[in-house]
Amino acid sequence: MAEDMKVVIHHNPDCGTSRNALAIIEAAGYRPTVIEYLTTGWTKPQLEGLFAAAGLTPREALRTSKSPAAELGLLDPAVDGEALLDAMIAHPVLVNRPIVCTAKGVRLCRPSEAVLDLLDGLPPGPMAKEDGQLLIDAEGKRVG
Repeated sequence: MAEDMKVVIHHNPDCGTSRNALAIIEAAGYRPTVIEYLTTGWTKPQLEGLFAAAGLTPREALRTSKSPAAELGLLDPAVDGEALLDAMIAHPVLVNRPIVCTAKGVRLCRPSEAVLDLLDGLPPGPMAKEDGQLLIDAEGKRVG
């Protein structure tokens, strides 16, 4: 059952993708732990653990649009992972989101429907994203 599996979402409520992922999780019957990382910030061990579990490098997890990445010179490929982690700690918005953690794994859920792979069950259908794209049909089957 949904309530048996713990779900944690590192969430930005101002992000449509993050809102969509959270809506999918909740519609599937989970009560996730929601961490608004722009408020709480990050620690280096936390980021290292999340990235390792998700199979991401700091470069792959770097949010390059709608963030200060360019102004901070972080788009230069010569900037190493340690420098990126330090920048992400100083500027939490630099971490791409949402990152979702369940017993099935950890994943950067972009697009938001990637969260479906981390859940034990699908939400009832029909269900669409904010942009109207159908994710779950009326019969409760995943679309796409």
